[in-house]
Amino acid sequence: MVTTLRRAPVIVGLLLTLLGCSMFARASYDDRSATGLLAPVPPDDLPALASAPSSGSVRAAEAGAAQCGPDPAQDQGPPPPTPSSALQQGVLIVVSLASQKLYVFKDGAEWGETTVSTGRARHGTPAGTFTILQKRVKHRSNIYSGAPMPYMQRLTWGGIALHAGHVIGRPASHGCIRLPWDFARQLYALTNPETTSVLIVKQPLDYADDARSVVSGTPWQAPPAHEAAIPPKGSSAALPMRGAPNGPSGPQTSGGMVQTIQLAAAANPQGADDLWQELAWSQPELQALSPAIIPATVRAVQVFRLRASGPEAHAICSRLVARGVACVKVTS
Repeated sequence: MVTTLRRAPVIVGLLLTLLGCSMFARASYDDRSATGLLAPVPPDDLPALASAPSSGSVRAAEAGAAQCGPDPAQDQGPPPPTPSSALQQGVLIVVSLASQKLYVFKDGAEWGETTVSTGRARHGTPAGTFTILQKRVKHRSNIYSGAPMPYMQRLTWGGIALHAGHVIGRPASHGCIRLPWDFARQLYALTNPETTSVLIVKQPLDYADDARSVVSGTPWQAPPAHEAAIPPKGSSAALPMRGAPNGPSGPQTSGGMVQTIQLAAAANPQGADDLWQELAWSQPELQALSPAIIPATVRAVQVFRLRASGPEAHAICSRLVARGVACVKVTS
């Protein structure tokens, strides 16, 4: 009996401690419920609470979603227009890498055209269909030491954009398409990312009608480099070209001497023509030259040399060599 009485204060103390913790927990629960930090759980939802993820896992899931960007199912807008649809309604921009020209159409009508400067050797501007991803009146390059890019209209996240800059009518940039300042300002005001399509092509486009017709989707092919029967073995005569009435030396210019370069040699005319098609596609500036296939005999073997002629052929050859493309200047 004495032992029991001695233990009574200890037991009472434990009971009071447990009662105090329970009241504190209840008060804490009520406070969080009142402040919105913890909403009361309705009785019907109690069974589902056991299977619900913990707050830690929810926060981790939310953090992962934030790192991965917006939910495409919820935040994705309407798809950008295709070049053909933008030509009918919207703004279509067509860039010719070979001609260094840019053409703009608004709702099917010609809006304007200008000379541009695209990417130089080892920094070529890619061909393809693009949309405007971002627009900024004042922008500086994130790649090239903060170089200014006024009236920037981004085409890729890898550094390709339309912007105002120094235009010299030939490739000169690190991949962007430089526009004259006033034209860049007006074009910036015209475009809307949701209604604008940008088409960059390798083939030459000398007129707005050429740019309009390329939207039809007809695959471009360089004119063939030969058209006639093969001359007798050992003959040095050039095979005539389709679409070159002035002969294999190309069109004569007033006041300028036509230059000739040699690009490759093949075992037959078809092989030489295939080489021309490949080179004219991968090196757009060759499209300004007139190709010719020259039969020749080397160590008793018949070969067919692929040559091209034009006023700037030697300068083009130097640039090709700098890119690693085989080319030899023909001086006689």
